[in-house]
Amino acid sequence: MDENDSRREDQWFRENEKVLLENARIAREKRERERAALEAEADRDARQQQHFMKCPKCGHDLAEEELEGVSVDRCSFCEGVFFDAGELESLFARRDEDRKSFFRKLIKI
Repeated sequence: MDENDSRREDQWFRENEKVLLENARIAREKRERERAALEAEADRDARQQQHFMKCPKCGHDLAEEELEGVSVDRCSFCEGVFFDAGELESLFARRDEDRKSFFRKLIKI
């Protein structure tokens, strides 16, 4: 084997090592992104479990009640009433007498 063959062989190994290292770097970065996404999702789920159906005022459990087709979350301790997105707007879209009836039932008059 002459000197030119040896140089070509060394060059071939250097080029292939660059490709292998680049592929390994890309694979590592992909795994890191996937792991970070899974950790973020797990963190989001854990936070949701801590606060899901808890009263924002006192922290006690909320119970879901159905009143005239509207789902209302009521605190089992402080009796606070909470609406999910869009529920209050659907109430205000009703006729005036239907709204009054709803709120009377809500406060149990």
